[in-house]
Amino acid sequence: MDPGSNPPADEVRSIPLSLLEHYAYCPRQAALIGLESYFESNTDTVRGDLAHATVDRAGSSHDRLGQRVWHSLPVWSNVLGLHGICDAVHLDTDAGHPIPVEHKSGSYRPGGPADLQVAAQVLCLREMFGVPIPAGIVFSGRDRHRHNVLVDETLRREVLATTHAIRTLLDQHTLPPPVHDARCRRCSLSPGCLPDAPSATRARLCTPREPGDW
Repeated sequence: MDPGSNPPADEVRSIPLSLLEHYAYCPRQAALIGLESYFESNTDTVRGDLAHATVDRAGSSHDRLGQRVWHSLPVWSNVLGLHGICDAVHLDTDAGHPIPVEHKSGSYRPGGPADLQVAAQVLCLREMFGVPIPAGIVFSGRDRHRHNVLVDETLRREVLATTHAIRTLLDQHTLPPPVHDARCRRCSLSPGCLPDAPSATRARLCTPREPGDW
């Protein structure tokens, strides 16, 4: 059993899997990344980069149980219009299907953005391999524990709805207003998001200008 070899079709805008997690955390964060290619690092993002350094290496190996593991595996769904890279995908030889493992440096929150991201990975792998995959795994670096995420119909519909919302957001090319709550304190994009700025000032700074306006 090996991953498919065909990239997603160009019929619809294909959404990066990582944007689902960003959107679930904050739609404005997803728009800044998806529309403006804006990204800043802070302590949390650097910690995440360091945690991923051990898994972000393309290729395959075998775990301690002798099961095959793909690292940094590209995945996609032509049906959903999604694409991205799985940190690791373990081939469960007993169950006969692959299992994506999403690595996070911090703590795990059931029902949080990480669940949405790994669920989207499961849906991509279901399509690529043509086999039922009931769940994915989120590995939390803080507690060093694997958390199973059951991808049922409810979560599948949430992935579809979020993908549609992101595609609409990118097509409209409009930044949503900032959430301006506790999430902003830990967001690395605050310097460019300007959540504390008056709305009129923020609108002026964030509205794209034509060459003649400069």
